[in-house]
Amino acid sequence: MNFHIITIFPDIFDSYLDESIIGRAVKNKHISIKFYNPRDFVKDKNKTGYKPVDDKPYGGGPGMIMKAEPVLKAVEKAISKIKNKKKILVINFIPSAEKFSTSFAKKVSKKYSDIILICGRYEGIDARVDKILKTKKISVGDYVLTGGELPAMILVDCISRQIPGVLGKYESLEEERISSSEFYTRPEILKYKNKNYKVPKVLLSGHHKNIENWKKKI
Repeated sequence: MNFHIITIFPDIFDSYLDESIIGRAVKNKHISIKFYNPRDFVKDKNKTGYKPVDDKPYGGGPGMIMKAEPVLKAVEKAISKIKNKKKILVINFIPSAEKFSTSFAKKVSKKYSDIILICGRYEGIDARVDKILKTKKISVGDYVLTGGELPAMILVDCISRQIPGVLGKYESLEEERISSSEFYTRPEILKYKNKNYKVPKVLLSGHHKNIENWKKKI
């Protein structure tokens, strides 16, 4: 799986994508992650040499809107590097759109070889980007974030876990297990501020069926 991330802040991703399972997946070439900065496709600079990718919205309103052209050119650059043009999915993040889920991640991991993630900023992206590219609109929740970088990390993480070889044998097993929202480890009795907090007895029983039933109820 190849991820192509359109963002004006590519450095935000460094620490997360270089570590743990995702970092290992990149190193082992199970996935690849490339970045394309819309600023690199802006010709006009202001007096300080800064390349603006945003402008005031037509019709008024607060904030600024990302221009269509720099984003479109960044996506075009990404597409030009992809061999199989029929297996490309372009995603734009919209709070009110379809909610992202593990089932969606499983589906796209099998159907596509390249996923382009557009990370908006400011008040959003010129709507003509969606119309021209026919993007798949996705939401990671009913809330507004500063930019699309965090949602992009979420998708990279979850979709990568569906790629064969990314998870180790133990991690793959846990991925498919029915798990509760409660987990416990040593010590068996935690003493904190003069109180004892014990691990549920069923987890100490060794009775696997009872343990699984307990997990389903939590």
